[in-house]
This record gives sequence, C-alpha cells and structure tokens, in this order.
Amino acid sequence: MKVLLVNGSPNREGCTYVALNQIRETLKNESIDADIYRIGHKDIRGCIDCRKCSELGKCVYDDEVNNFVEMAEEYDGYIFGGPVYYGTVNPTLTNFMTRVFFSSFFGGKRIFRLKPAAAVASARRAGTMTAIDTINRFFTWAEMPIISSTYWNVIYGTKAEEALQDHEGLLTMKNLARNMAWFLKIKQLSIEEGIPLPEFSR
Repeated sequence: MKVLLVNGSPNREGCTYVALNQIRETLKNESIDADIYRIGHKDIRGCIDCRKCSELGKCVYDDEVNNFVEMAEEYDGYIFGGPVYYGTVNPTLTNFMTRVFFSSFFGGKRIFRLKPAAAVASARRAGTMTAIDTINRFFTWAEMPIISSTYWNVIYGTKAEEALQDHEGLLTMKNLARNMAWFLKIKQLSIEEGIPLPEFSR
C-alpha cells in the first residue's frame, strides 16, 4: 500500500513540505510507502468547464494534470497540502485539484473513489481552516473517506525552521499518518474478507 502526498507549495522545502515529510516518515514507520509529488512553480491553468475530458478521457490541456492522473491511479490514499495565500489555499493547488478531479471523473477514470484522503494547510497565522475546507470539498465530491487527526491538519510558520518548532502541528501530522495507515490496513482486510465496495449509481 502506498500514499501520495501532494505538495502544492511553490517552495520546495518550506512549511508545507515539513508537514508532509513528517507524514511520510510516520507512514513508513507504519509499513506504508509514501511519495511526495511537488507541483512547484508549474504553470497550472484553471478549468474552463469545456467538458472535452468526457470525449478525450483526459483534460484538453495536456500538461502536468494529465501526467498526474495517470500516475496517481496506482496509489491507495492521498494527502493534498498547500500554503495559505490571502486567507485560503494557494490558487495553483486549487487549479490543479479542480482539473485533476474534474477530468478524471468526467473522463471515466474514477481513480479516487473510496480511497482515503486528507487535507493539510500551512500558514503564518490565519486562513488554515478555510484552506482545509476548500480541499476537503474535492474529497467529498469524489466519494473519498476523509482521514482526521487529533487536531485540524495545520502547521504554522513562515519558514521551514519555524514549522519545525510547531510541536503540536508535527504531532498532528504524526497522528494523521497513523490514522491513514490504520484505515488503509482495515480496508485491505475487508477486501481480503470479500466485503465488496458499495455500488455506484448515476
């Protein structure tokens, strides 16, 4: 089993990375593989609702989004993290997630269905709750069980050094990772016991 951790920050090893790396290390201790996927400075344009993905099976803009959808299908769980800009999650991540979820669904690739997911936000001070709420909406739309922790999945700081001093934030990430690992193991056991996934009606 393996989890894909999406870093929506333009900073390679900033505060969002600190949170995701803590999750990755904890998952590995729980015998769950984890990879960090970095969006970085890529120019991700927003969705224009052209619905071409329903004809092409992928987004009409053949860029990083289509590459991600192809790669992401092989993962069992997902965590999307990003920094707060002006009180909510950064626009690059929302553009990316909108096109990923929209094109995969209408393109006939329901790759996220019933796979666990979690949102992570980093900020200097405020806006984390709005950011997490925004990310979580993608998960509920895609029938993804949301994994929680012992606090909201946030970490604070303007630089990585400050985030590393947020002990409660780091502990929250550890517990999030453990909960994700537990859920994945329980899901695997249910499959082995022959419990079928719910039917999908549309």
